[in-house]
Amino acid sequence: MATVNVTELIIAGLFQDPEVQKVCFVLFLPVYLATVLGNGLIVVTISVSKSLNSPMYIFLSSLSLVEICYSSTVVPKFITDLLAKVKTISLKGCLTQIFFFHLLGVAEILLLVVMAYDRYVAICKPLHYMNIMSHQVCHMLVAGSWLGGLIHSIIQILITIPLPFCGPNVIDHYFCDLQPLFKLACTDTFMEGVIVMANSGLISIISLFILGSSYAIILISLRKHSAEGRRKALSTCASHITVVILFFGPATFLYLRPSSTFTEDKLVAVFYSHYPHAEPYHLYI
Repeated sequence: MATVNVTELIIAGLFQDPEVQKVCFVLFLPVYLATVLGNGLIVVTISVSKSLNSPMYIFLSSLSLVEICYSSTVVPKFITDLLAKVKTISLKGCLTQIFFFHLLGVAEILLLVVMAYDRYVAICKPLHYMNIMSHQVCHMLVAGSWLGGLIHSIIQILITIPLPFCGPNVIDHYFCDLQPLFKLACTDTFMEGVIVMANSGLISIISLFILGSSYAIILISLRKHSAEGRRKALSTCASHITVVILFFGPATFLYLRPSSTFTEDKLVAVFYSHYPHAEPYHLYI
């Protein structure tokens, strides 16, 4: 009997009730538009302002650009699917979405790590800050974040492309991601799941360790500062810490554990794929 290769997938969606989906459309469309507009304003403001050329603003502009692209890999289709009776995507389109979602997600993680390093140098080594964080170094760190995301995403996609899809074609999610797609493969995907967990989860754990270590050193060094100095230093770190928690918490929950069919996974994914992570940094401008 000939094997039928699946070329089109049906997306189950976040909720099945049409009325709930309409409510979600009304809620998520303004959030997405605000994300694009807010981050776009950050990029434009930093680009045109001659006074906002410090390393912190270079990283913030890069983070906002990544955030626009990151949200746009998933949210526009998710929003339009809320009004569709049948939500479909081609297998090639699904793989493309996975590729860019992971590329931009890891690039954002690495940018957050770079920004933590920037704060560490600014607070702990202020006299050497401009020498250490030159514009050339900043641009290299930004490029390295994108390169890290690219390598990560290539690994993810290379283990997915060879998988045969010949049976069910309903992906139990509201966008294409690796674990829901693996469940549709006509073969055992245990090893692929382990690779995904190692590749995605360990990036989160290692990055969190670096971030935690950076801020631990910062907090220890602040004991030598005056009360006013501590207040100013902590104010520059507060937004970054907020973004780290909001991004890393859900991502680590999803990728550093075995796959499941829990509906909670979809709701957790909403938090890190839709939340405008760069928005808390508005207070810097």
